[in-house]
Amino acid sequence: MIAPSEKSKSAVTPTPLLDEFRPLWRIAWPILIAQTAQMGTGVIDTLMAGNYGDADLAAIAVGFNIWLPLYLIILGTLFACSAIVAQDYGAERVERVRSFLPQSLWVAIVLSAVMTPLCLNSSAIIELLGLPTDTAEKAAAYVSRVGLGFPALGIFMALRYHTQGLGITAPFAAASVLGFIANVPLNYMLIFGHWGAPELGAEGCGLATAASMWISTAIIVIYTLTSKTLKPYLPEKWLQAPDRERITEILIVGIPVGLTFFLESGVFSAVTLLIATFGDVAVAAHQIAINIWDVFYIPMISIGSAMATRMGHAIGANNPNGVKMALRVGALISGLIGALTMLLLLLFPDVIISAYTQSTDIHTLAVKLLRLAALFIMIDVIQILGSFVLRAYKETRFPFIVVTFSYWGLALPLGYFLGIASGNNSTEGTLSFWYATILGIAVATALISWRVRRILRALD
Repeated sequence: MIAPSEKSKSAVTPTPLLDEFRPLWRIAWPILIAQTAQMGTGVIDTLMAGNYGDADLAAIAVGFNIWLPLYLIILGTLFACSAIVAQDYGAERVERVRSFLPQSLWVAIVLSAVMTPLCLNSSAIIELLGLPTDTAEKAAAYVSRVGLGFPALGIFMALRYHTQGLGITAPFAAASVLGFIANVPLNYMLIFGHWGAPELGAEGCGLATAASMWISTAIIVIYTLTSKTLKPYLPEKWLQAPDRERITEILIVGIPVGLTFFLESGVFSAVTLLIATFGDVAVAAHQIAINIWDVFYIPMISIGSAMATRMGHAIGANNPNGVKMALRVGALISGLIGALTMLLLLLFPDVIISAYTQSTDIHTLAVKLLRLAALFIMIDVIQILGSFVLRAYKETRFPFIVVTFSYWGLALPLGYFLGIASGNNSTEGTLSFWYATILGIAVATALISWRVRRILRALD
């Protein structure tokens, strides 16, 4: 990490693309590894459940889309800590950085305390979906067991985003990778009943996920407390009274982000739950396609997150050239990743889907969905970059409004009309939901791009 005095000297000097690439990539690659590991947990869950039974795979598909939006409210709200810390760090306000972490932990604890009971009592929501009794029971058991890990999530996210705002992402990476590694044998043991453990199927998968959450949190806590690099930016006293001003700052910036993440993932969860009414084949194919899309989505999120941190440093240092250079490098890398991803999904969908299922019906529909995902990837790249630019500037209300309109006001109602009200079969209905979602993403991209252009004009 660059010392504050050295950082400020480099911040005022325009740098070529290669010079900006190095610090941005130094932040991005641990995020890439960590988030790949986190999403890898979902991939492992899906793969193992798919090989255990179709009902358990469908249950996890439904359950995942119930607890994920709650998880993202915590993640999104605490993402504000990264933007705030990055600007304070860029402006060399070290004391503000030091005093900030105890307040973010207060927010984290409260958020976890609210979300955990919602997971533990998810059966009421699942009953409303009209699923087969076996699938509904398995989904409820899965979500309730995942909820046992939620108390650890807030602490993990608070520490993650504090260190990320400083440009230090190794703690997050180490904790996430080790949590992922632990999840594999835990899944094997608890889903299939090996090594003396009971055979729990989807419920065992939930227990394994919760255990990996606690393992990751313990690791990031130990790393943070023992790191000499982080010590100058940590509080002398961790237990401090709540500071209304700092907590309000987190909430003003963070709540719109948390709600945006909630609504963004929530619309995909709603689509999944509606597709579940078409039967196990439709929801399993949809979940596999979304799961694969998430794997390729992660690199773009990682680059966007690193770009936002670099932009935050430059904004805090009042360096418009640094802001522009970070955006150019982020856009270049993300564009290359998007193009490569599109080619892979278009050229090898059969090979990729074959790793998930041996069911011919699920395979056929999942391939169609994966090809649709490949077609809108470059639109999504622009939307992701634009959203992170706005977050770097702590402008979070506009993306919230855009997501509410584009996804909930347009995509979901249109998908329901085409897929359920007018659809003739499960395949046609599932594809219709995807067409409507792509339209929603395109509208969101156009609106966010317009706002970003207005902000960047002010730098000239």
